[in-house]
Amino acid sequence: MTDTPYIRPDMKAFLDMMAQVNGPKLVDMTLEEARASYQAMHNLADRPARDLAVIRDLSCPGPNGDIPLRLYDARESRDEAAPVIVFYHGGGFVIGDLDTHHALCTEIAALMDLPLVAVHYARAPEAPFPAAILDCEAATRWVASSPAELGRTASGIITIGDSAGGNATVVVGQLLGANPAAVPVVLQVPIFPLVADANGSDSMAAFSEGFLLTADTMGFFDAAYNADRADPRGFPILGDHSDAPPTIVATASLDPIRDSGRAYARALVDAGRDVVFLEMRGVTHSFTNLRAAVPSTQKDLERVIAAMKFMLGSPA
Repeated sequence: MTDTPYIRPDMKAFLDMMAQVNGPKLVDMTLEEARASYQAMHNLADRPARDLAVIRDLSCPGPNGDIPLRLYDARESRDEAAPVIVFYHGGGFVIGDLDTHHALCTEIAALMDLPLVAVHYARAPEAPFPAAILDCEAATRWVASSPAELGRTASGIITIGDSAGGNATVVVGQLLGANPAAVPVVLQVPIFPLVADANGSDSMAAFSEGFLLTADTMGFFDAAYNADRADPRGFPILGDHSDAPPTIVATASLDPIRDSGRAYARALVDAGRDVVFLEMRGVTHSFTNLRAAVPSTQKDLERVIAAMKFMLGSPA
């Protein structure tokens, strides 16, 4: 990319501030330091969490023990069946958790006025590929079964996640398509997802340094997670797209893995599936968790929410 990329003024101010921070790079930190740093950045950059009628920790059985979950709902109770949103957090399958994405989950649940269940899957390097995916699939099937512990009846599942969670969003959709759950995935929303190998892409070359997510950090995540590059559960661009659910793909124009999301949207179009593609101009990876430091990104999230409501209201 030879042209100077467009950067929004509030995004540039945040990047300039981050460039002045004196401290080790994530790849030079211990695992505990990297996880704490990720939480600290979200504490600094994201809006405060919303107050909701229900914010409750729970768990479900998984292939290697109980999976921590968190239920969000703007309503205390629901008498009728409704779609349930299942959220998979980002962090390279290494550094995210329920708390790093807590504020974002409250926002999505409030704006969609639907119950949301966030999944804390097993993380690498303690639990490398495909442990995270197996947890995400198990948790989603559990939610789809409308268990009594949830206190809500699911009419369908909406899968959504950012970055690594965007990867899980697509993979879970493929797994549940091949072996259906109690209710279908009615919408999937991968946000700046890693769906195809980003190494060698134009976006990786253009934005590998200085745009929040770096090539070094991607290498750190890749080595820890150790996904099989021939397995669609690691790189779901390799999977079958012919039965993909309605999809919203959201990317960021300054993201080193931007082209991965573009490639997935293109694959869905080629397969004749319903897809809305949104590229947020002038912002970086993780824009959904920068809504205080980069105020314009709140509108980006609201665009995703508007697209979700549109797709849910469209005929099958």
